[in-house]
Amino acid sequence: MGCNFRIGNGYDVHRLAEGLPLWLGGIEVAHSKGCVAHSDGDVLIHALCDALLGAANLRDIGHHFPDNDAAYKNIDSKILLQKVMDLLRKKGYELVNADITLILQRPKIQSFIEKMQQRLSAVMQVSQEQISLKATTSEGIGFVGREEGVAAYATVLVEKVKGS
Repeated sequence: MGCNFRIGNGYDVHRLAEGLPLWLGGIEVAHSKGCVAHSDGDVLIHALCDALLGAANLRDIGHHFPDNDAAYKNIDSKILLQKVMDLLRKKGYELVNADITLILQRPKIQSFIEKMQQRLSAVMQVSQEQISLKATTSEGIGFVGREEGVAAYATVLVEKVKGS
């Protein structure tokens, strides 16, 4: 007899550089810096993908979408999230809820949170109510405080669907 509920957590970090687009939570946020990455660098989605994969014991995002594979060069992270949800559902799991924290010094993203929730819920085919997003700074300390990078943590709860 297996467990019906499983928890997963994810973490991701990316360097920031001038002149690159900043993708967070599936939307482009206007800022002078963006993430240095093989994909579009959406640190929030990457942490979420790792949490979902971890909850279903499906390894991590790098295993499924390696950064040395040209197929994923500059890929929209929403596509990766959709593929992760397909893998999750193939194993018989559905999202109960996700709790995600974004750590960045600037820009302030309070005004973007609802749009991010809408975008993520559409991609994941879940209710917006199932996705909690929050943001914080690092009070000027460390690589985030110096605006050298951005980080995100995600925790998810998934449930085994009856009959799967």
